[in-house]
Amino acid sequence: MTSAIKQFVETKAFHHFIVAVILLAGVVAGLETSPAIMERHEAILLGLDQFILIVFIVEALLKMAAHGRQPWRYFAGGWNVFDFLIIVLCLIPVGGPFAAVLRLSRALRLLRLISALPKLQLLVGALLKSLSSMGYVSLLLGLLFYIYAVAGIHLFGQHDPTHFGSLPAAFLSLFRLVTLDNWADLFNTQVAHVPGLKVPLYFVTFIVFGTMIILNLFIGIIMNSMSEMHAENEERERERQVQRPGHGTVADDLAMLEQQIDALKKQAAKIKSRLAHEPGRSERTT
Repeated sequence: MTSAIKQFVETKAFHHFIVAVILLAGVVAGLETSPAIMERHEAILLGLDQFILIVFIVEALLKMAAHGRQPWRYFAGGWNVFDFLIIVLCLIPVGGPFAAVLRLSRALRLLRLISALPKLQLLVGALLKSLSSMGYVSLLLGLLFYIYAVAGIHLFGQHDPTHFGSLPAAFLSLFRLVTLDNWADLFNTQVAHVPGLKVPLYFVTFIVFGTMIILNLFIGIIMNSMSEMHAENEERERERQVQRPGHGTVADDLAMLEQQIDALKKQAAKIKSRLAHEPGRSERTT
């Protein structure tokens, strides 16, 4: 029974059905934002919400049942825990202070596409894997922002207090500059009041260090994490190919062979002891 449930849960048809239900949940969440549509079709949309929630609950129960007498192994997978938390959020009572949480949980159901699609899992896994390395790059970017913000206040704060009158204003202007969001307006404003090469050096060096070097470090870290995730997935795929239908892994087969050899040795020892206790037969054999 457990193997049949596991095979059913792992079928492509069941997977495609769950993906379709998740997409339906996203469509329903979008339709519920329209007061006019809710007024006309509230009963239908609420019925679809209940249907989607029931499907998610049944899916979780089937995946737990696929583990047989160890249903808690369902929670060993991080994505299963994520799916279960969304179900719990959807089960919060509608009324009272939890109404906003319920509406948010209905929108969050669309995030289940991440757990349903392996490629999205790969992208999210790469982002999470790169967080530790991105922390040091973020620290470097923060130091760069702070140094240039202080320099910008001293250079441009008197004639342009809107953009460089304080540290928060300077940080916001530098963020606009590092994203290249209409940075030419900032540049022209400073050039009109500060003569010489101060303005070009300030803006050009910040764009080179901030945008072209440090931000590209973020991209490099993410790409490196994605390549590592690809390698890990390929390794898992090779391990799955080692498994054979109806059997366990090679290690399981070797363990079974060892048990059979031990059983044969015990049987041979019993035969030897039986022959030793039968003198007539032992004489005939000699």
